[in-house]
Amino acid sequence: MRKFRFTVWFLIVFFAISNCLPAAAVDTAKEQSPQNAGKIQAVPAVKAAPEKEEDIYKQLELFSDALSIVRSEYVDDVKSKTLIYGALKGMVQSLDRFSEFMDPESYAEMKVETEGEFGGIGIEIAIKDDLLTVIAPIDDTPAFKAGVKAGDRVVKIDKEITRGIALVDAVKKLRGKAGTSVAITVLREGENKLLDFTITRDVIKVKSIRNPRILEDKIAYVKLSIFQERSGKDLEDALVDLEKQGMDSLILDLRNDPGGLLNVAAEVAGKFLPAGEMIVYTKGRNGKQEMEFRVKEKKTRTDYPMVVLVDQGSASASEIVAGALQDHKRAVLVGMKTFGKGSVQTVIPLSDGSAMRLTTSKYYTPNGRSIHGKGIMPDIVVEFKPVKKEDASKQQNPDEVFEKVEDQPQKPVVKKEEYDNQLQSAVDVIKTMRIYKAFIVQNEQK
Repeated sequence: MRKFRFTVWFLIVFFAISNCLPAAAVDTAKEQSPQNAGKIQAVPAVKAAPEKEEDIYKQLELFSDALSIVRSEYVDDVKSKTLIYGALKGMVQSLDRFSEFMDPESYAEMKVETEGEFGGIGIEIAIKDDLLTVIAPIDDTPAFKAGVKAGDRVVKIDKEITRGIALVDAVKKLRGKAGTSVAITVLREGENKLLDFTITRDVIKVKSIRNPRILEDKIAYVKLSIFQERSGKDLEDALVDLEKQGMDSLILDLRNDPGGLLNVAAEVAGKFLPAGEMIVYTKGRNGKQEMEFRVKEKKTRTDYPMVVLVDQGSASASEIVAGALQDHKRAVLVGMKTFGKGSVQTVIPLSDGSAMRLTTSKYYTPNGRSIHGKGIMPDIVVEFKPVKKEDASKQQNPDEVFEKVEDQPQKPVVKKEEYDNQLQSAVDVIKTMRIYKAFIVQNEQK
């Protein structure tokens, strides 16, 4: 029975890996900030035709008229700063789901988060299809332990409907002092049911490298949960330790990894590609935002079989790594299609202490594929605990979702241990790659 299973796997992954192993024989060759400019090569930019100055002034006159009418005619007296902030939030939010205007308080909170510690429940969120959506729960955080999953639609926070909520406001509601609680209601994707969670906030300290170990038969496993400043060094330390234990193949787990620093993504991918190879490049409206990242390391690991696990919670930096390894045929991707967050946001401070987080460029894989809104499709699709999908006619729009919140009683959630069929599939792919490699070597010796 086991031999039959390997025969089936060999047929399934033959085409996925046939071009992957030869690449290993090739000769080894923070969101980007000004201080890192020496690490990139600028790409010439094509500037858009500027809008006529008189047209801009006409639109500003329209805004001024509307502002004056609100101040004089609205039933309540509203401070001018409140009106201006509201207009700025609406303007920036209308651009895309990742751009946002932050008032001074929100900007201060954002800076606290980037310093590495903050009180919260441990999820990455975004607005997707007009619904507040979990990109991924961060490993070993309160949300992860409670059972929140990537793709969950957050329809209530502390019993308040999230219809139309701005991303920055949702983050405010979810964050708080460690030890306090927040209640959320989610619609679980694919299961068509509402679930209630009451989660106690904690200080979120994220370890980027988790549980590196030898699974079996010299197959190493490393879980990369987020791309932080030290992630590249931590990964290197883990690989060195595993190599001392005799590893001869690797499974890199990027599932539920919401991303992080762009330069760290390039550093991670560069550990497995020949020197000088393209990892990722960005395109924006001006030359300052157009960059390319290539492998800097001279001694890289290009010789052993490698599988990368991805899912719908793999976003941004995770997709950069997966896309680069897939384009260069260095690794086989196993799992589900990734999230599709392929844009760079730049935080621009304003004069009064507020700031804008503005999308300034988009990522592209070495072969020129756009990640944004599309994601990365794995070479071998393996669903985790498959659930029967509904007919397209039964799909719900956002209004139906919120009607369901008010009509349907919610049930408590009990998290259960799950068999990781995706990881087992990755192990089987590694073993199949070994068989294929041995077959190629045998034929070359004849």
